[in-house]
Amino acid sequence: MSKKIMAINSGSSSLKFKLFEMPSETVMLEGQFERIGEQTSQFSYKYQGEKTIKKHPVYNHREAVEWLMREMVDVGILDSLEDIEGIGHRISHGGTYYKGATLIDETVMERIGELGTLSPLHNPVNLIGIKAFRDVLPMIPSVAIFDTSFSHTITPDKHVYAIPYHFYEEYGIKRYGFHGISHQYIAEQLPQYVAEEKLGRVISCHLGSGGSLSALSHGKTINNSMGFTPLAGIVMGTRSGDVDPQILPYIAEKTGKDVFEIKEMLNKESGLLGISKLSNDCRDVEEAAFAGNQQAQLALDVYIQSICKYVGSYLVDLGGLDTLVFTAGIGEHSSYIRTEVCKRLAFLGLKIDEDKNQKNETYIHHPTSQVDVIVIPTDEEIIIAREVFRKI
Repeated sequence: MSKKIMAINSGSSSLKFKLFEMPSETVMLEGQFERIGEQTSQFSYKYQGEKTIKKHPVYNHREAVEWLMREMVDVGILDSLEDIEGIGHRISHGGTYYKGATLIDETVMERIGELGTLSPLHNPVNLIGIKAFRDVLPMIPSVAIFDTSFSHTITPDKHVYAIPYHFYEEYGIKRYGFHGISHQYIAEQLPQYVAEEKLGRVISCHLGSGGSLSALSHGKTINNSMGFTPLAGIVMGTRSGDVDPQILPYIAEKTGKDVFEIKEMLNKESGLLGISKLSNDCRDVEEAAFAGNQQAQLALDVYIQSICKYVGSYLVDLGGLDTLVFTAGIGEHSSYIRTEVCKRLAFLGLKIDEDKNQKNETYIHHPTSQVDVIVIPTDEEIIIAREVFRKI
């Protein structure tokens, strides 16, 4: 029996949504609210091939949800709100509580809020989205799909930190890995793109404003560059990625900043933004670098080096490399980043076709390359919808 399911991704000032007919996975509606809380709020969606854009102040997520529900009925996308049979919410951190999709109740909401200290950029706003939909559609089951779930197959030798072990036992401090919904999509789709013998040693590069690399073997996560929180790993738009932990008390001593101010700096003032002194958007940084801005070029160089460092580490974990995948905003659209990463991997016998790369084609490796290099647009929403369909 077919069911209409909504996939939701809540941001601090945004709300992205897709309405699916399941199990056919037909996209009935997709769109987003932007600049929630501002006078310049925008509501845009695509329905039956046509895009609609409406501008009107939306002061909170509940107002956005109410507007979305009215619009779907008024336009005729739904006969009534009861047509929706399940809602899936992307949640950043599931901690030790959740290894898979979970029906949301009060306890789940409390735990998502509690874990906000570990994922401060995401869990709190994910929770806002949950509450907004529960206020408007209280009788419709909602499901939490966690970014950490797909990495639960990482083994203890790779997820345990070398600190007193009781912190792991008592507080669950370990490497969790993130962007699992995106990496899961890549793992599930990859057999459609490469032969079976190319699935054993895969590195998936989710490169967006946030970014992570996952080592995958036959659809299972071997390792992931993010750690206890989404702050660890590669350089990101505003996040530092890995830093020497001794830097933190040193900054505190020198500046008088407390732990919360330093956490804020590492999450919101670092990464490409911190180094370039210009922007957290890779497109802006690339444009400045190409125009001769040396600080912007340094930011890109550090970013690329951080990616390659993890690729190198995962060559050991996997015993080599058969397939390299680029996905998410930067991975899908920045030919420059892909070129520079692949140049450093030439020793593997990896060679890209620069013409295909510049055109953002799917297969960008040269016919003589010993490693397949593929660009696959991620689709986190369909993973969310599939998980909801399985749970309700």
